Amino acid sequence: MSILVAVTDRAEGAAALTAAIAEAELFDTDLVIVPLGIAASFDTSALDESGISYTVVARKGRGDRDPAEAVLDELDERSDVERLVIGMRRRSRVGKMLIGSVSQRLLLDSPVPVLAVKD
Repeated sequence: MSILVAVTDRAEGAAALTAAIAEAELFDTDLVIVPLGIAASFDTSALDESGISYTVVARKGRGDRDPAEAVLDELDERSDVERLVIGMRRRSRVGKMLIGSVSQRLLLDSPVPVLAVKD
């Protein structure tokens, strides 16, 4: 069993990572991290301190491919993933209507249960 976590470079990404670390400790399993932010690098200090085994999926930043597709592709490729952890932020009604939501797409299209965490 593994837990996949989608991490952005905003507050909801940090909240998702914190929740994913707690889930991994609870279920005594490893993490697969898909960075979705602009930066190509990913800060692993919180993971190193936790002692949890993890894998960071290599991405070239936001331009690599659609963030939701990147996560869904990883879920398809990794049959051992049993849970997805994502961070969510509050958006206005107009914001929901005008801009597609990666979180919403992952909630609807994920083949595994999703733990959604608010920042």
